[in-house]
Amino acid sequence: QARTVESGGGLAQSGGSLTLSCAASGFSLKEYTVTWYKEPLGRGRAPLASITQMGASTDYADSVKGRFKITRDDTKNTVYLQMNNLQPADTTDYYCYTPFSSWGQGTHVTVSS
Repeated sequence: QARTVESGGGLAQSGGSLTLSCAASGFSLKEYTVTWYKEPLGRGRAPLASITQMGASTDYADSVKGRFKITRDDTKNTVYLQMNNLQPADTTDYYCYTPFSSWGQGTHVTVSS
C-alpha cells in the first residue's frame, strides 16, 4: 500500500529547530506535489507548506513563512520540512500528504517555552 512515513519530531526549545522527514513507502514520491499539514488537538488538518514536482515551486502558510522551509530529495524518495525559530504554538502533530498515498501516522513536535 502506498503511504508516507513521517519522522523527525520531538522536543525543541522555543527558538530552536527541527527537521521533519516524509519518506514514501510503496511508490515514487517524485511524481507528486507533497504537502505538510499540522493537526492541532481538536482541530482539522491545515496545510503548512507544499512543494511541486522537482521542487519547481513551493508555497507556505502565512504562519510559517520565513521560518519553515520545504525541500525534496527525489534520490532518497523523501521530502523535508526544516522548522526554524520554533514557538510553543507550533506544538502539534505533523503529517505529509500526496494525492496518491494514504495518510501516515504523523510525527509529533513539542516546543517548550
